[in-house]
Amino acid sequence: MKKRTIYEELGVSPSKEEVHKALENQEKGLYPGAFCKVLPDISGDTDYCSIFHSDSAGTKANLAYMMYKETGDLSFFKGIVQDAIIMNVDDVLCVGVSGNVLISDTISRNKRLINGEILAVLIHEHISFCKWLTALGFPIHLAGGETEDVGDLCRTLEVGVSLFSRIKRSQIIDANNVQEGDIIVGLASSGKASYETRYNSGISSNGLTLARHGTLHHQYYTKYPECYDNGIDEKLIFYGKHLLSEPLSGTDLSVGEGLLSPTRTYSPVIVEIFQHFKTKIHGIYHNTGGGQTKCLNFGNNLCYIKNDLFEIPPIFRLIQASSGASWEEMYQVFNMGHRMEIIISEELSQDIINISERFNIPAKIIGYIEKSPDSDRKNHLLLDTTEGKFQFSKILGKIV
Repeated sequence: MKKRTIYEELGVSPSKEEVHKALENQEKGLYPGAFCKVLPDISGDTDYCSIFHSDSAGTKANLAYMMYKETGDLSFFKGIVQDAIIMNVDDVLCVGVSGNVLISDTISRNKRLINGEILAVLIHEHISFCKWLTALGFPIHLAGGETEDVGDLCRTLEVGVSLFSRIKRSQIIDANNVQEGDIIVGLASSGKASYETRYNSGISSNGLTLARHGTLHHQYYTKYPECYDNGIDEKLIFYGKHLLSEPLSGTDLSVGEGLLSPTRTYSPVIVEIFQHFKTKIHGIYHNTGGGQTKCLNFGNNLCYIKNDLFEIPPIFRLIQASSGASWEEMYQVFNMGHRMEIIISEELSQDIINISERFNIPAKIIGYIEKSPDSDRKNHLLLDTTEGKFQFSKILGKIV
């Protein structure tokens, strides 16, 4: 039996096997191979389809709470709003949505700890961030939301968002079109994009349970009991080596700021790519839950070979060194340097790279796709990295 990873010991599944198993008999939508579920149009127009999507900032909200308590700075909660919105927006970009979306937010809080001042920051940031995204060329409208005081259920704070859009079926990007001979262009997750105000560590909003507990010092165990599941073995709670205020080597951020870097949106880049090459894109993958193994969920009988990845950003080296997680686990949990992948024919690769780099986001060919050599296995992945070679396969819905 394969040894459980640290992430699993912390109560989180990197591949969400139980979720996929629970959904295996559910109707897959109009385009079963697409990155997000695509539904018949809400108005019944057969030329259109509807997309409804939900996601949240996850346990990153606990980290924002800790940084606020350490510094008194309310602005850390603004990034959590961006995380929740972009985890939706950048997912639906993968199926061809280029704006004109409605979102609704749900803020769940423990009122004893998350006061009205914090709540006001969260609500106002939803409004201002939607305006900012619209100005960047991705029109988005806040339809309202729900604020609930659920201290019995929520230890500190949770920020979630649901998104709705409808587009022409002819504009859908269906990852079932990914094929042997395609190449993979990766868009960097760290650095400072032209539309960002500060260096982004690249961490996004997945893997924060491992990142928090594996990086931060055990002194936070007694200081913030509201920020962890007390059913987990104490030796796994804040067992890392670092304080929130320590500098993150190689950046101008503290460790806390690096862990809280707001999830970068690729919407300005992808929308411009759509304007020129949308009908020629075979697939787009957003490497969030599942990290670099996300691609295994898409296409059929393929072997993904990623052999020229980006240099590992400082935040991920810090997490690995502090947590003791294996490099194999790191690549399965985190994006490790690029969070968006565009699958196209090789002749278009330089055009895609040029568009991304105009926004000061490094991009390059990070791999290619072959036909799977094993008819009994759905998809394979070979990661050839500076830290070793790792192989993953998806068999009967399970990544091994």
